[in-house]
Amino acid sequence: MSVTPLPVRRRLSPTESRDAALDAAQTLLVESGPQAVTLKAVSARIGRTHANLLHHFGSAYGLQQALIARMAGFITSTIREAVLRQRASPDPNPGEVVDLAFDAFDTGGAGALASWMILSGNEDALDPILTAIHDLVDDLAADHRDAKPLADETLTLVLMALGDALLGGALARALGVPRERARVLAREMLLQGRT
Repeated sequence: MSVTPLPVRRRLSPTESRDAALDAAQTLLVESGPQAVTLKAVSARIGRTHANLLHHFGSAYGLQQALIARMAGFITSTIREAVLRQRASPDPNPGEVVDLAFDAFDTGGAGALASWMILSGNEDALDPILTAIHDLVDDLAADHRDAKPLADETLTLVLMALGDALLGGALARALGVPRERARVLAREMLLQGRT
Protein backbone atom coordinates (compact mmCIF):
# COMPACT_ATOMS: atom_id res chain seq x y z
CA MET A 1 0.00 0.00 0.00
CA SER A 2 1.47 3.32 -1.06
CA VAL A 3 0.79 6.51 0.79
CA THR A 4 0.54 9.78 -1.11
CA PRO A 5 2.35 12.48 0.80
CA LEU A 6 0.44 15.64 1.63
CA PRO A 7 1.46 18.67 -0.39
CA VAL A 8 3.96 20.84 1.41
CA ARG A 9 2.75 24.38 1.92
CA ARG A 10 5.41 26.98 1.50
CA ARG A 11 5.92 29.01 4.64
CA LEU A 12 5.11 32.64 3.96
CA SER A 13 6.65 35.57 5.75
CA PRO A 14 4.16 37.67 7.72
CA THR A 15 4.26 40.32 4.98
CA GLU A 16 3.71 37.74 2.22
CA SER A 17 0.85 36.14 4.15
CA ARG A 18 -0.81 39.51 4.75
CA ASP A 19 -0.36 40.55 1.09
CA ALA A 20 -1.77 37.24 -0.15
CA ALA A 21 -4.81 37.69 2.08
CA LEU A 22 -5.38 41.24 0.84
CA ASP A 23 -4.98 40.14 -2.80
CA ALA A 24 -7.56 37.40 -2.24
CA ALA A 25 -9.89 39.80 -0.40
CA GLN A 26 -9.77 42.27 -3.28
CA THR A 27 -10.44 39.51 -5.81
CA LEU A 28 -13.44 38.34 -3.77
CA LEU A 29 -14.66 41.93 -3.49
CA VAL A 30 -14.62 42.42 -7.26
CA GLU A 31 -16.00 38.95 -8.06
CA SER A 32 -18.76 38.67 -5.46
CA GLY A 33 -19.19 41.98 -3.63
CA PRO A 34 -18.24 43.22 -0.18
CA GLN A 35 -20.30 40.65 1.73
CA ALA A 36 -17.94 37.97 0.34
CA VAL A 37 -14.90 39.48 2.06
CA THR A 38 -14.90 37.26 5.13
CA LEU A 39 -12.06 35.61 7.02
CA LYS A 40 -13.40 32.17 6.07
CA ALA A 41 -13.61 32.96 2.35
CA VAL A 42 -10.20 34.64 2.23
CA SER A 43 -8.49 31.87 4.19
CA ALA A 44 -10.02 29.25 1.87
CA ARG A 45 -8.91 31.23 -1.18
CA ILE A 46 -5.26 31.36 -0.07
CA GLY A 47 -5.07 27.97 1.62
CA ARG A 48 -4.40 29.34 5.10
CA THR A 49 -6.24 28.90 8.34
CA HIS A 50 -8.84 31.16 9.83
CA ALA A 51 -6.51 31.56 12.81
CA ASN A 52 -3.75 32.79 10.52
CA LEU A 53 -5.95 35.62 9.29
CA LEU A 54 -7.11 36.40 12.82
CA HIS A 55 -3.45 36.77 13.76
CA HIS A 56 -2.87 39.29 10.96
CA PHE A 57 -6.13 41.24 11.02
CA GLY A 58 -7.90 40.49 14.31
CA SER A 59 -11.36 40.23 12.73
CA ALA A 60 -13.24 40.47 9.44
CA TYR A 61 -13.58 44.18 10.12
CA GLY A 62 -9.79 44.43 10.50
CA LEU A 63 -9.34 42.63 7.18
CA GLN A 64 -11.83 44.94 5.47
CA GLN A 65 -10.21 48.01 7.04
CA ALA A 66 -6.77 46.86 5.84
CA LEU A 67 -8.19 46.21 2.38
CA ILE A 68 -9.79 49.62 2.10
CA ALA A 69 -6.60 51.30 3.36
CA ARG A 70 -4.54 49.41 0.78
CA MET A 71 -6.99 50.27 -1.99
CA ALA A 72 -7.07 53.94 -0.94
CA GLY A 73 -3.28 54.14 -1.02
CA PHE A 74 -3.11 52.57 -4.47
CA ILE A 75 -5.94 54.69 -5.86
CA THR A 76 -4.56 58.00 -4.60
CA SER A 77 -0.99 57.23 -5.71
CA THR A 78 -2.27 56.31 -9.18
CA ILE A 79 -4.37 59.48 -9.37
CA ARG A 80 -1.44 61.57 -8.10
CA GLU A 81 0.78 60.24 -10.90
CA ALA A 82 -1.96 60.95 -13.47
CA VAL A 83 -2.46 64.52 -12.18
CA LEU A 84 1.27 65.22 -12.33
CA ARG A 85 1.43 63.76 -15.85
CA GLN A 86 -1.52 65.94 -16.90
CA ARG A 87 0.06 69.05 -15.41
CA ALA A 88 3.25 68.41 -17.37
CA SER A 89 1.39 67.77 -20.62
CA PRO A 90 1.01 70.56 -23.19
CA ASP A 91 -2.46 69.15 -23.95
CA PRO A 92 -3.93 67.94 -20.63
CA ASN A 93 -6.78 65.46 -20.61
CA PRO A 94 -8.82 65.43 -17.37
CA GLY A 95 -10.60 62.32 -18.62
CA GLU A 96 -7.73 60.16 -17.36
CA VAL A 97 -8.16 61.37 -13.77
CA VAL A 98 -11.96 61.06 -14.00
CA ASP A 99 -11.73 57.50 -15.34
CA LEU A 100 -9.28 56.48 -12.60
CA ALA A 101 -11.60 57.84 -9.89
CA PHE A 102 -14.77 56.34 -11.37
CA ASP A 103 -13.13 52.96 -12.02
CA ALA A 104 -11.68 52.79 -8.50
CA PHE A 105 -15.10 53.24 -6.91
CA ASP A 106 -17.00 51.13 -9.45
CA THR A 107 -15.16 48.18 -10.98
CA GLY A 108 -12.41 48.38 -8.36
CA GLY A 109 -14.99 47.84 -5.63
CA ALA A 110 -14.00 50.70 -3.30
CA GLY A 111 -17.47 52.28 -3.37
CA ALA A 112 -19.29 49.04 -2.61
CA LEU A 113 -16.87 48.08 0.19
CA ALA A 114 -16.99 51.49 1.86
CA SER A 115 -20.78 51.65 1.65
CA TRP A 116 -21.23 48.12 2.93
CA MET A 117 -18.91 48.73 5.88
CA ILE A 118 -20.78 51.92 6.82
CA LEU A 119 -24.15 50.20 6.53
CA SER A 120 -22.79 47.39 8.73
CA GLY A 121 -22.20 49.92 11.50
CA ASN A 122 -18.51 50.60 10.91
CA GLU A 123 -18.71 54.37 11.09
CA ASP A 124 -14.97 54.86 10.72
CA ALA A 125 -14.83 52.70 7.58
CA LEU A 126 -14.12 55.68 5.36
CA ASP A 127 -11.20 56.95 7.46
CA PRO A 128 -8.49 55.34 5.28
CA ILE A 129 -10.06 56.71 2.10
CA LEU A 130 -10.64 60.16 3.58
CA THR A 131 -7.09 60.33 4.96
CA ALA A 132 -5.60 59.25 1.63
CA ILE A 133 -7.68 61.81 -0.28
CA HIS A 134 -6.81 64.56 2.21
CA ASP A 135 -3.10 63.75 1.90
CA LEU A 136 -3.37 63.72 -1.90
CA VAL A 137 -5.07 67.12 -1.99
CA ASP A 138 -2.48 68.56 0.39
CA ASP A 139 0.30 67.16 -1.79
CA LEU A 140 -1.13 68.51 -5.04
CA ALA A 141 -2.49 71.84 -3.76
CA ALA A 142 0.83 73.70 -3.82
CA ASP A 143 1.08 73.51 -7.61
CA HIS A 144 -2.65 73.84 -8.34
CA ARG A 145 -3.17 76.75 -10.73
CA ASP A 146 -6.76 76.28 -11.83
CA ALA A 147 -9.59 78.72 -11.19
CA LYS A 148 -11.55 76.26 -9.03
CA PRO A 149 -10.00 75.24 -5.67
CA LEU A 150 -8.57 71.71 -5.68
CA ALA A 151 -10.62 70.73 -2.61
CA ASP A 152 -13.83 71.67 -4.46
CA GLU A 153 -12.83 69.68 -7.55
CA THR A 154 -11.88 66.69 -5.42
CA LEU A 155 -15.08 66.80 -3.38
CA THR A 156 -17.23 66.94 -6.49
CA LEU A 157 -15.27 64.25 -8.34
CA VAL A 158 -15.25 61.79 -5.43
CA LEU A 159 -18.96 62.27 -4.70
CA MET A 160 -19.78 61.83 -8.38
CA ALA A 161 -17.62 58.69 -8.66
CA LEU A 162 -19.03 57.16 -5.48
CA GLY A 163 -22.61 58.00 -6.41
CA ASP A 164 -22.10 56.64 -9.89
CA ALA A 165 -20.67 53.39 -8.51
CA LEU A 166 -23.67 52.88 -6.27
CA LEU A 167 -26.58 54.24 -8.35
CA GLY A 168 -25.20 55.28 -11.73
CA GLY A 169 -26.50 52.44 -13.88
CA ALA A 170 -30.01 52.40 -12.45
CA LEU A 171 -30.31 56.19 -12.38
CA ALA A 172 -29.05 56.58 -15.95
CA ARG A 173 -31.65 54.03 -17.12
CA ALA A 174 -34.40 55.79 -15.15
CA LEU A 175 -33.48 59.17 -16.65
CA GLY A 176 -32.95 57.80 -20.15
CA VAL A 177 -29.38 59.05 -20.39
CA PRO A 178 -26.28 57.13 -21.48
CA ARG A 179 -24.54 55.12 -18.74
CA GLU A 180 -21.35 57.18 -19.16
CA ARG A 181 -23.15 60.51 -18.65
CA ALA A 182 -21.80 61.09 -15.11
CA ARG A 183 -18.22 60.63 -16.37
CA VAL A 184 -18.86 63.11 -19.16
CA LEU A 185 -20.20 65.64 -16.66
CA ALA A 186 -17.18 65.08 -14.39
CA ARG A 187 -14.79 65.69 -17.31
CA GLU A 188 -16.67 68.89 -18.19
CA MET A 189 -16.45 70.02 -14.57
CA LEU A 190 -12.69 69.56 -14.52
CA LEU A 191 -12.29 71.37 -17.84
CA GLN A 192 -14.40 74.30 -16.59
CA GLY A 193 -12.15 74.57 -13.55
CA ARG A 194 -9.22 75.25 -15.84
CA THR A 195 -10.75 78.34 -17.44
